[in-house]
Amino acid sequence: MSLMSDVPHFGNDFLWGVSTASYQIEGAVDADGRGRSIWDEFSHTPGRTLGGDTGDAACEHYRRYGDDVALMADLGVDAYRFSIAWPRIQPDGVDVETRGLDFYDRLVDTLLDHGIEPSATLFHWDSPLALEAAGGWQNRAITDAFAEYAHVVGERLADRVTRWFTLNETVVFTLLGHGIGVHAPGKELGFDAMQVAWHQLLAHGKAVQALRAAGATLVGPANNHTQVRPVDDSPETLDAAALFDLVYNRAFLDPILTGTWPLLGIVDPVAEDGDLAIISEPIDFLGINSYNPQYIAAAPPGSAVPFDMVTPEGLEYNDFGWPIIPDGFRQMLVEMQERYGDALPPILITENGGAFNEEPDAAGRVRDQRRIDYTAAHLTALREAMDAGVDVRGYFHWSFMDNFEWAEGYSQRFGLTYVDYATQERIPKDSFHWYRQMIAAQKGRR
Repeated sequence: MSLMSDVPHFGNDFLWGVSTASYQIEGAVDADGRGRSIWDEFSHTPGRTLGGDTGDAACEHYRRYGDDVALMADLGVDAYRFSIAWPRIQPDGVDVETRGLDFYDRLVDTLLDHGIEPSATLFHWDSPLALEAAGGWQNRAITDAFAEYAHVVGERLADRVTRWFTLNETVVFTLLGHGIGVHAPGKELGFDAMQVAWHQLLAHGKAVQALRAAGATLVGPANNHTQVRPVDDSPETLDAAALFDLVYNRAFLDPILTGTWPLLGIVDPVAEDGDLAIISEPIDFLGINSYNPQYIAAAPPGSAVPFDMVTPEGLEYNDFGWPIIPDGFRQMLVEMQERYGDALPPILITENGGAFNEEPDAAGRVRDQRRIDYTAAHLTALREAMDAGVDVRGYFHWSFMDNFEWAEGYSQRFGLTYVDYATQERIPKDSFHWYRQMIAAQKGRR
């Protein structure tokens, strides 16, 4: 394993955590009145997920959460970022199911009993199917439904949840779920999907208001951002990369931080007066999920979009085919600081990790040295960004355990903990032990 000296010191108040998401780990899709979500519908549609995998069982966290939290306590994390399944709280998108609230009540109390800060995400892509039938995120009405959902959850949990994340990776939900249709709900709207982006941004602002009214004190989004790398310096490529940066990064951050829409005249959503004031409600932190930079080339003439996302040869890739470039992590953060300046709030890295699919050896040990190397290198890059002036307050590794990886089913393993899906056995990987030792070493310097 990498030595603890391979990771620089992050300061006495730095927050160490892990992240998961409801549909990816909970299972128990029919338990305690839970309604169907768009991911239930999508994953049960033939051809939508690899091997026809679904989240019906996932990691059975709904029933095994006590053991999972005990394992987190052994890991030594300060905080656990989980998501709340909207269909457990409002199965039909309207009426409240108290048994769903009771589950998260128990989870939050168990985390607190183990000295772990509950860090709740309101939405990680599993909207109630009943709302999708009414237009889902294309229908502006969902923003008020989301605000009511935030109010219900906040009233029940805000007295004990340490920090709140409104929506997870609005860009991915927009582009993959509504732009090209490879994620739920499977719509292929092209650039018209940016109306969905607008509604998510508006829902974020309304949720910030609702959570604060319920007593929440720390609130922010969990965005996905990437450093954009043009493959060459031709005018066509540079223009393509600039547009990709607008669509992928700035469209989901400028409205929140500056109250402006960066695609004005390119893609103009249907909006109402006052929307940007709601979207730009002050936030306490910016959650950033980031895994790798994105290389961009100009698309061939006549293409539906003018940019291509490409994977150059000669780079190191993880098992998902994502490039491993730690310095892109540093550059993304430094460029963000340069772009937004004082408008940029403190940052929490809310997801970072990779798919490294090592299986247990004959002795039952999972030797995932590649995950250790990836994490150590990205933490070093993160420290370098902080030394360059970026205010980063914490790091949540994705993920605490292997889980349902959306359209890829169970084929990709992101966890510090190995899950045997046939038996639901949890096996801490080498990376689990390394992360525990690294956190302990960081805390030992306090």
